[in-house]
Amino acid sequence: MKSPLLSLPGAVPAEGRDEGVAAHYGDLFREQRALADGRGMVDLSHRGVVTVTGDDRLSWLHLLLTQHVSDLPAGRATEALILSANGHIEHALYLVDDGTTVWAHVEPGTREALLAYLESMKFFYRVEIADRTADTAVVHLPAGSIAQVPDGVVVRETAYGRDLFLPRADLESFAGDSGPPAGILAYEALRIEGRRPRLGFETDHRTIPHELGWIGTAVHLQKGCYRGQETVARVHNLGKPPRRLVFLHLDGSEVHLPGPGAPVRLAADGEEGRQLGFVTTSGRHHELGPIALALVKRNVPVDAALLAGDTAAAQETVVEP
Repeated sequence: MKSPLLSLPGAVPAEGRDEGVAAHYGDLFREQRALADGRGMVDLSHRGVVTVTGDDRLSWLHLLLTQHVSDLPAGRATEALILSANGHIEHALYLVDDGTTVWAHVEPGTREALLAYLESMKFFYRVEIADRTADTAVVHLPAGSIAQVPDGVVVRETAYGRDLFLPRADLESFAGDSGPPAGILAYEALRIEGRRPRLGFETDHRTIPHELGWIGTAVHLQKGCYRGQETVARVHNLGKPPRRLVFLHLDGSEVHLPGPGAPVRLAADGEEGRQLGFVTTSGRHHELGPIALALVKRNVPVDAALLAGDTAAAQETVVEP
């Protein structure tokens, strides 16, 4: 769904999974600095929006999700995953309950499969599932923002900002009142800095939650059964995940950034060395310079100098080996 904010001066469309919103509005670093200072807003209207209503909504979702939501207080934000039977991540949901409805936003391109799965699991529970993407746009306000939230808008508040479930018809007027807008590249650079994984970026078909640090934030270890729980419990209690997420400081003298999928190797082995992982997301930060997240094998030494593609990289631990 193409955002009307792409018609704003300087807007450059994003590509790939974030197609439909602006990559930036002409000045990436200015936009980042504004967000870091608690100013501006980010158009996330390309994300899917799903709601669940009905008396059984929380107890029913509790059976399906990795998060403990049966007693979720109204207004408290949380995040949760849906796993395969083998414990691999299939969906990531960013949730809040407003007292009568659970609102969730999800990655672009995932809502149809999510809706189909949720519908297949309704059985006799008193729940109604709806796709609200056509009439609701997600907007992000950074931490510290003093922008006025319109009456009646559902807010999901986190440590790094507020996600608003805004009527799509109000998106342009809200941007005019709450700007300057920042593009998705600025938002992503701050996400990388925050070491926050993203479905479809830090995940592939075999990713389990332990590899990305989602245990505790999106996976609750003391709750009842859900699909994939056996893998979660077994790895947590008896073993270690095969891979781990790392944060990379990239060589700032390079003009290009290693893109998603770029191989990660030991710097000592050079570009012909054995691949030990891959870059998941990279970006340019207004203070840190070029940075990235990567998935590497668990046994890669935490102090090893790395190569991301052909770019020298120093790692910081996100998930302990």
